[in-house]
Amino acid sequence: MKQLAVYILFFAIVFTTSCKQKTESKTETANEPEVSAVKVKGTEIGYATDSTQLKGYLAFDENKKEKRPGILVVHEWWGHNDYVRERADMLAGLGYTAIAVDMYGDGKQANHPDDAGKFAMSVMTNLPEATARFNAALEVLKLHESVDSDKIAAIGYCFGGSVALTMANSGADLDAVAAFHSGVQLPVMPTKDLKAQVLVCNGADDPFINPESVAAFKAAMDSIGANYEYISYPGVKHSFTSKAADANGEKFELPLAYDAEADEKSWASLQELLNNAFK
Repeated sequence: MKQLAVYILFFAIVFTTSCKQKTESKTETANEPEVSAVKVKGTEIGYATDSTQLKGYLAFDENKKEKRPGILVVHEWWGHNDYVRERADMLAGLGYTAIAVDMYGDGKQANHPDDAGKFAMSVMTNLPEATARFNAALEVLKLHESVDSDKIAAIGYCFGGSVALTMANSGADLDAVAAFHSGVQLPVMPTKDLKAQVLVCNGADDPFINPESVAAFKAAMDSIGANYEYISYPGVKHSFTSKAADANGEKFELPLAYDAEADEKSWASLQELLNNAFK
């Protein structure tokens, strides 16, 4: 009987402790903040400069209630297409509000490299209009209800990277700028007007980016004590972040190639840049 009493006492203690742990666990769970699932909302938007109608795309997580940094995303020389919208959606998924800008006007796109080159050149040789188009998108972004207008960055791909860097070098009020497979021989080279932290991610085997231009860019950045990082991926060609690169390269006989590893690494570097810039 004495042994039976010991067993009963033992099981009572175990049962009581177990119930207490379950109760505490439920209480802790109830006190934990509820995390809403990410719900990215993308919307086409129209805006304009004094001379040009523009068609952009704005994306944000509509389940996130607090204000967040805003990011401009500037397209490749092909124009405002699905790719630049996809990047805007990805940034929205990370908790930012992103606007895929239109630098050509009326959402214009190029179907051939010859046209793309002409469109890009028309923007880069008319800096006042390029600045007006960039600033028009910037104003739309800053005024969006979800955006903390004191925290703004810009990223760009190919032509778009050159645009973002040029705007930053011209003194645009940006916290961070990132350029991917982007030329660095720019209409406006780095000066003391540069405010942003800068990231450039390029392929080491990109024939569109000559070593002399990279050396000149780095020298200019070093001369002003800029906060920047230039990453060169060995064996990587132009347009390495775009999954359409291989097909475009084959179709137009251009040295373009998607590189999944470089794409992933450059995206991780971008996230690190943004985290540092928006502390």
